Amino acid sequence: DKHGKVLYLNERECSIQRRNQKVIEEAPSPFLDTQTRARMGAESVALAQAVNYCSAGTVEFIVDSERNFYFLEMNTRLQVEHPVTELITGVDLVEQMIRVAAGEKLALEQADVKIDGWAMESRLYAEDPYRGFLPSIGRLTRYRPPVEGVRADGSKVRNDTGVEEGSEISMFYDPMIAKLCSWGADRMAAIETMRGALDAFEVEGIGHNLPFCAAVMDHPRFVSGEISTAFIEEEYPDGFEGAKLSGDALGNVAVAALCMKHLQERRATRIEGATSTFRRKLAADWVVSIGEWSREMAIAVEGGDQGAVVTLDGQRFDVSALDWRPGASLATVEIRNGDVARQLTLKVAPRTEGFRIRYRGADLDVKVRTRRSHELALLMPVKLPPDTSKLLLCPMPGLIVRVDVGVGDEVQEGQVLAVVEAMKMENILRAEKRAVVSAVKAAPGDSLAVDEVILEFE
Repeated sequence: DKHGKVLYLNERECSIQRRNQKVIEEAPSPFLDTQTRARMGAESVALAQAVNYCSAGTVEFIVDSERNFYFLEMNTRLQVEHPVTELITGVDLVEQMIRVAAGEKLALEQADVKIDGWAMESRLYAEDPYRGFLPSIGRLTRYRPPVEGVRADGSKVRNDTGVEEGSEISMFYDPMIAKLCSWGADRMAAIETMRGALDAFEVEGIGHNLPFCAAVMDHPRFVSGEISTAFIEEEYPDGFEGAKLSGDALGNVAVAALCMKHLQERRATRIEGATSTFRRKLAADWVVSIGEWSREMAIAVEGGDQGAVVTLDGQRFDVSALDWRPGASLATVEIRNGDVARQLTLKVAPRTEGFRIRYRGADLDVKVRTRRSHELALLMPVKLPPDTSKLLLCPMPGLIVRVDVGVGDEVQEGQVLAVVEAMKMENILRAEKRAVVSAVKAAPGDSLAVDEVILEFE
């Protein structure tokens, strides 16, 4: 404040970064101990006093494996990840900044600043993790954050955002569109709450990093707290290709998908006005396929549309509640297998013979077929993707800054071909191999969509 009192509100852990931009933050840090925290806080207070700083500010440190810390910089402002500090301290930072600016004295003492539980923040970015985190623009055709507030188990969800459904995400501004936060009594509780919140967050119309954030929350190294600023580079050296679910998780998704398919079929049998010569039969035995994972399964209805018993690999799965109706984009289902109970929140979209299901960072094409339909499907040819090896495609929506080659030019591997600007970043496009340019399809100043052609090669 303006009266000489300086307090520190403990630390935030911001090591999960990509291109020096934070993606996941948490408070407190799983790495710091009480002694290091106190030393770091004292140094921060001394710095603020030395420059007569007033208001909220953040002192950033680099910490090595021996918990030695080194000053990096001071941000004399409120930072993006400030909600995690508010969640564990109960201090409204914006309120305190306004009071201090008005000349009031801080009512808090250092002894009043406690660490209550654990908080996580996932930054929702308009960038496509499947394309190397390149920026994505467009209209938010669907934007439904999870319900905020206190959960039945005492955990909390908070979402700070500046957009709404129908908002346009343009190429001219920072790609962050929301900050999803969770609080729990301990770190695992905060992670579990974040997992459920990410699963329930519906965003359509643009590429976004929700699947990547969900994958991080399930990553064994992150869960253990053994993280560093090199986490993304070390764990995803070839880029992000979607989360890989365990066999148990795939089984639970398959059970949920079968229940949804069976619900669709049961409702279809009740349609009025069918001809007297046609009667729809409801199968009990099905085949559920998720990529190479495929199992024969059986289902029996219990408890109306909300419950069922599914048999998978000789095991019984009791579905006690299915909160979904045909056409809904979100489903929650409670599944019990022996003594293990799970509640799944799935993003659901209809597809031929099944669903597109997104869960825990995985994007799944789930086929639910009768046995005969499955046998016939195995005989169908697979459609191959188009050959784009002789094209330079725009990897993101953006503005062509320059094109460095012309028709007839021979380019070499690694040579700069064009520069595209999007969301405050210039992206250099280079040749993947030696080739001769046969056509130039774009010029400086052109605004291109994803996969529009820039160059053609012989």
